[in-house]
Amino acid sequence: MPSHPFDAAIALEPTESRGMSRGRTSPDWANMVGPFGGITAAVLLRAVAVHPDRAGDPVALTVNYTAPVLDGTFDVHPRALRTNRTNQHWAVDLSQQGEVKTNATAVFGLRRDTWSDTEPSMPAAPAPEDIAPTGLPDAVVWAANYDMRYVDGGVPRPGDGPASSSTTTLWTRDRSGRALDFPALAAISDIFYPRVFLRRGAMSPAGTISLTTYFHVDDDELASAGNDFVLCRAHANRFSRGYFDQSAEIWSRSGNLLASTHQLVYYKA
Repeated sequence: MPSHPFDAAIALEPTESRGMSRGRTSPDWANMVGPFGGITAAVLLRAVAVHPDRAGDPVALTVNYTAPVLDGTFDVHPRALRTNRTNQHWAVDLSQQGEVKTNATAVFGLRRDTWSDTEPSMPAAPAPEDIAPTGLPDAVVWAANYDMRYVDGGVPRPGDGPASSSTTTLWTRDRSGRALDFPALAAISDIFYPRVFLRRGAMSPAGTISLTTYFHVDDDELASAGNDFVLCRAHANRFSRGYFDQSAEIWSRSGNLLASTHQLVYYKA
C-alpha cells in the first residue's frame, strides 16, 4: 500500500475485465460532495500513464464530472482511440455499479526540440516564505493535504462583501513534501475555490462540470520543480445564467509555466 496519501488515493489494481482497473475513494481527499475533483482527474490521468500502450507524456486532459462519485470502489477504463507518430488520443471512464460517474479524454505526446517561447509573464508575488500559511475552511477535507499561502483573493470572510475581481493568486505545495509529477499537477489544476464565492463575498452551491488542463512541460522539466511551491493564479471571464468559466496558470518558482487550465462551473446564487 502506498505510504503517501496522494499515491494511496490514485492507486489502481487490475481487474478480471480486460483493460479495466479498480480504485477506491480516500477519506483524506473528501470534498463537500464526493471526492475532490482534482484527485479524480489525477486518477484518470494515471490510468492512462500506467497503461502498457501509452506513449509519451501528458499534453492535455479534459475531465467531465457527470455525477457525484460515491465513497467506495470505482472502476476505470482507459481506451486508446488513435496513435500516430507524435501523439496519442485516449478516452477514460470512471464508473460505479455500471454507471459512468466521470469521463475524460487525454492526449499524450512525444515532445521534440523546437523553437519555444512563453508569452505571459509569471505574476509578481512575494516569496511564499514571506506569507503566512492560510488555506480553506476545515470542512474542506482535501485542502489539508496542501500548504496554501494566498497572495490575493483569499477565501471571503464574514463581512468582506462582494469583490470587484475574481482573481486569486496563491502559492501551494504538497504538505508532506511529495514532489510534483503529472497526476499531482492535474490535481493542483483544480485547487481554486469557486470564483463566484469571491465575487459575491459568500459561499453558495457550486461545482465543476468540466476541467481541461494543458501540460506545457515534459517529465524532466516537471521533475526540476521538485517539491517546491508553485504559484497559481485563476480568474473568471463571465458569470451568466448559472454557469461561469475559469482560466488559470500554474508556475514553478523558477518561472516556468507548468500548466494552464480552463473549467466550466455550475452555481446557484
